[in-house]
Amino acid sequence: MDRRTFLKELALWTAGLTVTPPLFQILPESRAEGGTLLALAEGTDYGALVSRVLSPLGGLAAFVKKGDRVVIKPNIGWDRTPEQAANTHPLVVKALVRLTLEAGAAQVQVFDNPCNEERRCYVNSGIKAAVESLGDRRVSCPFLDRRKFVPIRIAKGKSVSEWEYYRDALEADCYINVPVAKHHSSAGLSLGLKNVMGAIGGFRGKIHFSLGQRIADLNTVLKPRLTVIDATRILLRNGPQGGDVRDVKILNTLIASADTVAADAYATTLFQMKPEEVESTVAGYKLGLGEMDLKKIRVIKA
Repeated sequence: MDRRTFLKELALWTAGLTVTPPLFQILPESRAEGGTLLALAEGTDYGALVSRVLSPLGGLAAFVKKGDRVVIKPNIGWDRTPEQAANTHPLVVKALVRLTLEAGAAQVQVFDNPCNEERRCYVNSGIKAAVESLGDRRVSCPFLDRRKFVPIRIAKGKSVSEWEYYRDALEADCYINVPVAKHHSSAGLSLGLKNVMGAIGGFRGKIHFSLGQRIADLNTVLKPRLTVIDATRILLRNGPQGGDVRDVKILNTLIASADTVAADAYATTLFQMKPEEVESTVAGYKLGLGEMDLKKIRVIKA
């Protein structure tokens, strides 16, 4: 269904006028001619680095249109500092917000559904302060409102048929996915597809059974227009929470693509792994969410 029909049905459902939750499904974008496009950039000026990595993709204006309501979804899941690499780097998030505003966004929200206490996560990650330092009324870094989680039927799900999603993420004109690249004790790696966990509610512990497939299933509902993987600092061990800076490797790298599966597939190589070693990447590929064959991904170094 189109977005307008979905929002109408969602409004009816939340008002109690319909029994069945609406189906929200975004089909994957068609492959770009010459292969799936992925941009890669390295540098220590993270503000400039974000602009550079987006340049081969047409800049952020290729994804954000004037008047858009935008959600930027980083990882703010843990009560950790930027040096500990458990969350997305605040300067990467700040640069993305700034570019989104320059592209003409009417509203920008930055949020997550943290595992640790939300206020400590937002503060100690540095993300709330970084976003608010822009001093723009169009930007907010809100704590989640539990009343805004709505159950959505997952039509293409193989292991999950229904789950609660955050309404603001569903209703955004543009959803930008900004995970940090890190080790994960259950998933192997936590990358772009895994970052959907911060946009869902319910008892998320249940997702950790058949985890790879369920992560892929959840991504059939909420598909980012753009994924930027933060590999400025990667967590090599003891993820997803980390804590010991000796587990962190500084790479000063960003990966960007409209194809989350492709971004994840390439990011595995930073950990000396292959895409097929990460179950969510394989499951996402099989569901048609993107490309995992590195030979079919056109990498442009910016």
